[in-house]
Amino acid sequence: MSATRLVACLCAEWCGVCREVRPLFDRLAQMHPGLRFEWIDIEDESELMGDVDVETFPTLLVADDGEPSFFGPVLPRAEAFSAALRSAAAGAHVADEAVAALARRLHSRAER
Repeated sequence: MSATRLVACLCAEWCGVCREVRPLFDRLAQMHPGLRFEWIDIEDESELMGDVDVETFPTLLVADDGEPSFFGPVLPRAEAFSAALRSAAAGAHVADEAVAALARRLHSRAER
């Protein structure tokens, strides 16, 4: 199986910025059909989130085969999302164990 890059936007339904950025996120998904994009409402999926604390919306998680390479808030602009994807592609690694556990849960969920 080839590597699976996950791009997850962690948001909340009540967040106006999240609602505004959703069409942008969906367009990025269409532009990158080889990547797996997921929109995750952190309140609806609180069990999935575990101990990950999201303080700023939108927050982006990029992971390869369950290993996070980017985690952090992004400005609601296409350039910011693209920069996060480039940063993740550069081979960065996120050391936060709660974020790594979330990335593994999302990877496992996709494997089912």
